[in-house]
Amino acid sequence: MSAKDYLPEGSYCDLANGQRIHYQDIGSGPVVVFLHGSGSGASGHSNFKMNYNWLAEQGYRVIVPDLIGYGFSDKPEDVDYHIDFFVQCVRQNLEAIGVDQCSLVGNSLGGAIALKFALDYPASVVKMLLMAPGGIEEQPDYFTMPGMQVMRETFMSPDPITPAVMKNFISKALVYQQSVVTDDLVQERWEVMQTQNQQVIKTMVVPNMEDRLGEIRCPVLGLWGANEMMMPERGFMTLAKGIKNIKMTMVSECGHWVMVEHAEYFNRALLDFLQND
Repeated sequence: MSAKDYLPEGSYCDLANGQRIHYQDIGSGPVVVFLHGSGSGASGHSNFKMNYNWLAEQGYRVIVPDLIGYGFSDKPEDVDYHIDFFVQCVRQNLEAIGVDQCSLVGNSLGGAIALKFALDYPASVVKMLLMAPGGIEEQPDYFTMPGMQVMRETFMSPDPITPAVMKNFISKALVYQQSVVTDDLVQERWEVMQTQNQQVIKTMVVPNMEDRLGEIRCPVLGLWGANEMMMPERGFMTLAKGIKNIKMTMVSECGHWVMVEHAEYFNRALLDFLQND
């Protein structure tokens, strides 16, 4: 088995900066871009496979990139994975396929990228949905969280990372609803992890943008799992107080993956937000 047995292959785009990015592009209508989180084995499809096809069926053009370093996209070992690099790649991807304006959906690292994209290109962002985004704390604060500690112990261990180890990480760090941790999910993430290198983790820089949240003017919806293990809880109020046009919802019995653990609720909330706010 390989990653291609688990992830659908979509389109590829050669970016102006020399990188090649893989993305799904389905449906027609207003554009919604889904930005996935980090971690070994992450990809756009893995994060949002329960959401993006459904949204396309509701009358939207949905773009789901694999961030550079993840999925089927390039994984260069000679770049630093600063948030500005991720934003540049997403921007160049959208420019290349003729997208001038869009709404952004971002989880974790993807949420941080969405925030920075909105700060850098405010005229291009119609709305944002954020799920426990990065980029609103100092980086050392994140590593006080129990989920981050499990991640560090897991992926910095000299021992081989087996599917069983991957399952333990997902179960303890990412989700509250254990029913979503299926064998297929674990194997999918493990197979994709085999294609990755360590450069992303070693060089990733996500600065604290808390002081700039007040610059964001587009409507924002924030969803936060009550059992979040990766992001400090104070982030909920940081977003609520920092962004002027935001609605925040705490989702009970939920960890880091609202879009997976409560997929039907997430989909309804996203559609209502896009149509009405």
